Amino acid sequence: MSDVEITVCVTDDDYDAWRRVRIAVLPHERASTVAQMRVQDSPERLLLLATLDGAVVGSGLADRSDSGSSGFVAPRVVPEARRRGVGTALLEALTAHVEELGLPTLRSMVDDAGSLAFGEHAGFVEADRQVEQIRAIADEPAPTGLPDGVDVIKLSEQPDLWAACYQRFGTEVLADFALFEPLVVSAEEWLDEWPGDPMFLALHGGEVIGCAGLLLDTDRTERAENALTAVRRDWRGRGLASYLKRLALHWASQHGVSEVYTWTQARNLPMIGLNERLGYAAGLTSITLSRDLAS
Repeated sequence: MSDVEITVCVTDDDYDAWRRVRIAVLPHERASTVAQMRVQDSPERLLLLATLDGAVVGSGLADRSDSGSSGFVAPRVVPEARRRGVGTALLEALTAHVEELGLPTLRSMVDDAGSLAFGEHAGFVEADRQVEQIRAIADEPAPTGLPDGVDVIKLSEQPDLWAACYQRFGTEVLADFALFEPLVVSAEEWLDEWPGDPMFLALHGGEVIGCAGLLLDTDRTERAENALTAVRRDWRGRGLASYLKRLALHWASQHGVSEVYTWTQARNLPMIGLNERLGYAAGLTSITLSRDLAS
């Protein structure tokens, strides 16, 4: 076995090498640009590169998880360099970082049998699941059936609305995620990381009551990921989520996007059902893994 060298990402070239590993390992997933990765930087966030025989063959991410009470780790190794100790070296370095943060538990996510076996060998167990759903885009008609008294605009028309809706709308819809542990999203994270482009907002009386949008893939411009689709509790059951999602699909058909995909919590049966009715097909399953650091 050759020696594995683990280094911390510092320069933009490091960040670009990190994202290239991510694209190689997860070709079906949208990857943040270097500029977007810089926005996500924090003192608790660690990005690593793994080099083998002078070539970058792996990357790692360690950070506080979305629940705030555990650490999230993501060791990734390109297929041709696996089973040579690279993943183990990355996981050890990432685990040490989470321990330095004083967090008691590790979380990770896998969507293939090899990664699942690696995680289970390292002591991880399944904690939750998310399902991917994929929609081919054709000539998508503009939606109809908007509830009376509701207006829909693009966030770009009134960008201040996103920060303004965090306390009433954002905290409520985030609390309703069907996860095994609650999300913890700060107002700053809501502002920087959650809106799509485009992002469509449903308004009633000037307040945001629903949203849906797209996150465009800068590497594969024909693909996009659904951004947050959500409706305030007192407006659910009136077809608003369907209208907003169909509006996003219509926009995609008008802007050269041929495929849209989304990830939904496995226990969020209403959203999974809505996507199925809108023509989404089943894709991968992502398994959330957990490990108690005390063990």
